[in-house]
Amino acid sequence: MEFLTCSVGVLRSCMNKKQRKTLETVFSKRMPKALPWNDMVSLLGAVGCEIEEHEGSRVIFDKDGKIFHAHRPHPQKEVLEYVVKELRAYLERIGVKP
Repeated sequence: MEFLTCSVGVLRSCMNKKQRKTLETVFSKRMPKALPWNDMVSLLGAVGCEIEEHEGSRVIFDKDGKIFHAHRPHPQKEVLEYVVKELRAYLERIGVKP
């Protein structure tokens, strides 16, 4: 899977419509109860994260040495609310906001 890396200043123009919508959803006042795994992975790839699969369902996202750990959900295909909160905090930490 290959993603375009953009600087944060021009980031929104590098995202497709679905990635922009996912970003807006993550930062909405009403936190979503669930977010599709593939949408989260696509968003993190679009902001320039390297994606590393590890043992079991563990996945590490790395942007300039700043790490976000997540577990691929199973059997469902959505990450739960607590993961969305952690994702939001990570995006803020790497300087990404809608």
